[in-house]
Amino acid sequence: MEPLCPNLDLKPAPFSPISPRFSKPNSLSVHSHRFSCSDRRVTKKWRVPIVPSWFKAASNVRADEAQVCGQELMRSVGKGLLALAAAAAANYSIFCDSPAMAESLTVAFPVSRTTEVNSVQRTLVETWGLIRETFVDPTFNHQDWDLKLQQTMVEMFPLRSADAAYMKISGMLSTLGDPFTRIISPKEYQSFRIGSNGNLQGVGLFISTEPRTGHLVVLSCVEGSPAARAGIHEGDELVEINGENLDGVDTEVAVQKLRGRVGTTVTVKVQSSNDLGSDSSIQEVKLPREYIKLTPISTATIPHRTPDGRLTKTGYVKLSAFSQTAAADMENAINEMKSQGVHSYILDLRNNPGGLVKAGLDVAQIWLDGDETLVNTIDREGNLLPINMVNGHAITHDPLVVLVNEGSASASEILAGALHDNRRATLVGHRTFGKGKIQSVTELHDGSALFVTVAKYLSPALHDIDQVGIAPDVQCTTEMLNSSKESTSKEKSSVSSLEADSCVLVAEHELDIQESKGTAS
Repeated sequence: MEPLCPNLDLKPAPFSPISPRFSKPNSLSVHSHRFSCSDRRVTKKWRVPIVPSWFKAASNVRADEAQVCGQELMRSVGKGLLALAAAAAANYSIFCDSPAMAESLTVAFPVSRTTEVNSVQRTLVETWGLIRETFVDPTFNHQDWDLKLQQTMVEMFPLRSADAAYMKISGMLSTLGDPFTRIISPKEYQSFRIGSNGNLQGVGLFISTEPRTGHLVVLSCVEGSPAARAGIHEGDELVEINGENLDGVDTEVAVQKLRGRVGTTVTVKVQSSNDLGSDSSIQEVKLPREYIKLTPISTATIPHRTPDGRLTKTGYVKLSAFSQTAAADMENAINEMKSQGVHSYILDLRNNPGGLVKAGLDVAQIWLDGDETLVNTIDREGNLLPINMVNGHAITHDPLVVLVNEGSASASEILAGALHDNRRATLVGHRTFGKGKIQSVTELHDGSALFVTVAKYLSPALHDIDQVGIAPDVQCTTEMLNSSKESTSKEKSSVSSLEADSCVLVAEHELDIQESKGTAS
């Protein structure tokens, strides 16, 4: 998940004048906990808490120097690493902006003579500092985080390759006990950014790590993609990619293996969700890589006859991912359906794995008025910080039902919770995935990126979502839902297949109830 306001033009905190060689870091550093931000195409505003960052990572620093700050660091690292000074050691300047701690202290780190490992050592210090200041758990999984830097630096010293050095950083992060806090390579980060922009080359799979088992599971397939044509379904488990077992493999690493140049192929082994644990349910599939256009919005107008015999139109909107254009695309879609005489809506978030949190909050404002709370965050100190709209104006007050299921995760859950708890929508379907953590993403000096869990979130009504999910108001059967998947392959039959979808049928009934009550929710 990306930062809450990735498009803001915010300037990081200035550097100390002690060392003018250092330039600004490519990370977010904000002193205020409350501000407004807006998308250029969606002008509504919302207030959001941001965790300030003290860490001043240098962009043009020599390989044998880095700046960090902190009284505890001076105590613990100063003791542990002074003994490591030797011919191969280099100096790190450690100082603090506090007037009481204005004096600098030089500490010796064992710096590798291998240039590429030398560079990763600097990445290690950047990573350690960002975790130290922003990670949601201030106990760092009940371990001495300052000591962890010392241990990792020493372990990295004799290495001879950057890949091995990065493995040490990943190992350090794994001790935090949070699978969502991770570092990815420059190439992987570039792919991540491309995916968020809505274009990629791959097979059309959305995957995630199941937190209870650590296995890689399919959240959804892009309609018409190679994965969808091969019969892969949500809930299926990825077992192998190109003959490599995926036990313990990070999500981003697996995604990178699936993506590739158009015209090439990738072979995957997938275990069906209907028969997990049985070897007979594992199938091997060769998938061609193609251009995958992630169009986040698809719509349809469904004719509907009310209980009193009137023929009306229901607007169906499926949101498949929260990309940068999701809110603007949805606003355009709603306005278009309004012009066609639609007076009730079904918002389908089934198998939507999430994406940009900001996009989810912007979509919520399309349906809500006033200063409603969209989500509550809990910072590392346990402080509850609500994110509220600012003078919101919904573009429609017509009845709304939201469809969710086990594949609705992250930003989908934030949106569903916001609409449900503010009594704007009825939820129909099945309990959602249950990812209640917010990550910040910081690009490091070498083009790699650090994902850090900086907060937990609760719904507006303070319901815990993490590993629990959101329960719908009304459930629908899965049998009819499964049968409707096959009929959606042809665009011309999309409306008829929606009419056969049990969850859509239940949603239409709930819309009739809302309309009979004369309310929008």
